[in-house]
Amino acid sequence: MSDNYTSTTNACKLCKPIGACLAFKGVEGAVPFLHGSQGCATYMRRYIISHFREPMDIASSSLGEKNAIFGGGPNLKQGIKNVTTKYGAKMIGIATTCLTETIGDDVPSIIKQFREEEKALFESDNSPLLVNVSTPSYGGTHMEGFHDAVRALVDQIATEYGRDESINLLPGFVSPADIRYLKELLSDFNLEVVVLPDISESLDGPALLDYQKISEGGTPLSKIRSMGKARASIEFGRTIFDNPTAGKLLDSRFGVKNYSLGMPIGLRESDEFFSVLEEISGCKSPEKHVLERGRLIDSYVDSHKYIFGCKAVVYGEEDLVVGLTSFLAEMGVQPVLCASGGKSKKLEKEITSVTKGLVDLPIVRDGVDFYDIGEEAAELKPDILIGHSKGYSLAKKYGIPLMRVGFPVHDRIGGQRILHLGYRGAQALLDELVNLVIEKKQNDSPVGYSYM
Repeated sequence: MSDNYTSTTNACKLCKPIGACLAFKGVEGAVPFLHGSQGCATYMRRYIISHFREPMDIASSSLGEKNAIFGGGPNLKQGIKNVTTKYGAKMIGIATTCLTETIGDDVPSIIKQFREEEKALFESDNSPLLVNVSTPSYGGTHMEGFHDAVRALVDQIATEYGRDESINLLPGFVSPADIRYLKELLSDFNLEVVVLPDISESLDGPALLDYQKISEGGTPLSKIRSMGKARASIEFGRTIFDNPTAGKLLDSRFGVKNYSLGMPIGLRESDEFFSVLEEISGCKSPEKHVLERGRLIDSYVDSHKYIFGCKAVVYGEEDLVVGLTSFLAEMGVQPVLCASGGKSKKLEKEITSVTKGLVDLPIVRDGVDFYDIGEEAAELKPDILIGHSKGYSLAKKYGIPLMRVGFPVHDRIGGQRILHLGYRGAQALLDELVNLVIEKKQNDSPVGYSYM
C-alpha cells in the first residue's frame, strides 16, 4: 500500500450511533433517540431499513446552527417530551452524535434537569425510562456503539439483587434469525434465557394490517431489571474480552458469573458454546443438535474436494471476521486476508488463535477501508470474498463471488434471515460458500457441465 495514502475511501465500518440505535431497538417499547442533527437520524433510519426491510423510527433532537453555539439542551428536552406523548414509549434510548459530543453537551445533566422540570410526567405510570450512552462516531465503530449501548442498558436499568434460574445471553450484533435460533437452543437445554438485545421480532416481524408506532418484540424491561439475579451470563465476542462489557458489569456488580466466548460460527467455536451450555444446564446436548453437528461434519467431508485450498478474503466487524475465519480454516479454505475497519488492536491476536492449524497464516489488517482491502486483494488473488454488501464493487472489479454475511446486506433480500451461528448456521454458510465456488467454476468453464 502507498505510504502517503491517508484519506478513507469506502469505509469498512459504520458510525457508532447506528450501533446504539440497533441495540436500543432490541428493547420492548423502546424508541432510539439521537441527540444531534436531523440528517444523522435520517441516514441511519434509511440504512437500517435497507437491510432489515422493516419500519425503523429514530427520533432526533434536530439541532441546527444556533444549537452548535448555544447548546442542544432545550431541543433534547423537547424531543424527549414529544416522543413520550406521541409514541407512548416505555423507554427512550438516547445516543449522542459527533456534533453534540464536540460542543460538549452534558446529556446526563440535561436529563436530570428535565426530570426535575417535568416531575408530573415522570410521576405517572406511563413515564418512560431514559437511558443514555455516549457514541461520537470519531470514538469508534458501530460495534463499539452497540456494545456501549448494551452496557448502558444494564448499568442504568438492572437493579434487582438475589438469585434465580435464568441465564443472561449477550450475543452481540447478530441477525434476528440467529437470535431466534439461540432462544430455541437454550430452550432445548431447559434454560430460561434473557437475551439482550432481542431484535428477533422488532426488526423481523410479520406483515400487519395497521402501522405500529413501536414494533412488537424486544427484551422486556422487567427482564433487564432482573438480569443481576441470573445464575450466569454468556457473552459473545473475542475482541471485547478485555473491555468493560455488560457481562463484566453484571459479574462485578451482582456476582453473575460471565462466560466470555467467541462468536459460535463453525464447528470448533460452536463446540465451545455447547460445552458451556452443558456445564450450566447439567444436561447433555439434545439429540437434534447432536444430529445437526453430525450432518455438518458429513458435509465438511462431502464438500472438501470442491473448496480445499480456495483462497478467501474476509472483512467486516471484528468478531464476525474472527468467527468466519475459524469456520473457513477448519474446513480447508485458506483465509488470505482478514480485514476490518475496527481498531480494537485485538484482531490479529484472535485471528492467530483460531488459525493455529494453518501452515500459512492470513494477513490481518485492522482500521482499513475498501481501498486498502482492494489493493491487498489484487495481489492475493482470492477465489471468494466474504462479507457485507459494501464489498460488492471489489467482487465485480475482480470477477469473483461475494458471499454476503453480516450487516449491511443492501443489494439482496433476506439479510435479516441469514443464519450464522451454531451447527445449523455453519451448515447454511457452508452450502452457500461451496455453491458459490462451484457456480464460479461452472460459469468459467468453456464447455459447462451439469453433473459433478
